Amino acid sequence: MRLPSFGPLDPFAGRGRPTSLTGSLVVATPRLADPNFARRVVLVLDHGNEGALGVVLDRPGGVDVAEVLPRWASVVTPPRQFFAGGPVAPNAVIGLLRFRPSSRPSGEEHPDGWRQVVPGAQPVGTVDLDGNPAAYADQVVGARLFVGYTGWAAGQLEDEIDEGSWFVLPALERDPISADPEGLWRRVLRREGGSFAVAAAFPEDPNRN
Repeated sequence: MRLPSFGPLDPFAGRGRPTSLTGSLVVATPRLADPNFARRVVLVLDHGNEGALGVVLDRPGGVDVAEVLPRWASVVTPPRQFFAGGPVAPNAVIGLLRFRPSSRPSGEEHPDGWRQVVPGAQPVGTVDLDGNPAAYADQVVGARLFVGYTGWAAGQLEDEIDEGSWFVLPALERDPISADPEGLWRRVLRREGGSFAVAAAFPEDPNRN
């Protein structure tokens, strides 16, 4: 079986190219063969003229958070492991928090060191891991820690999208800290429907189908 051509499929799903990809999901198309990113979903944390930075959301790393950052162990969402965020800076750790709606009464701000990435009733953002999670644990509905990240130089991500390596789809609040991270790729494509749902059903090894 030949790989399908996704050239005619609008990578932005008809929404138009956004000015900034921050807060978007870049979802590997079936033609992307790079083992770091094949069938992976990346949340873009920052995107601008100098490039882009994100974390792979669906690759548990196998190392328990309790072994390295025990104060975060009770806050992170199962599986309570560090996730492999990408091949860049493998010793760096990035944290994401999702807050409960009730944690934002009028006039109250989120903890210092938290920066919103995905807006909504339960917003998701990066957090300073030097802080004390116990101070706001009752406000948190989910947390995840990533080692390493994914980086693109200026214009590189845009070129990869135009070449057909990535779809760019909206992030829902539950996506970055999913209870079923390893099923995220198919789930994101299926909910988009149409040709994207067809892409989700494409076999990992078309020669064995």
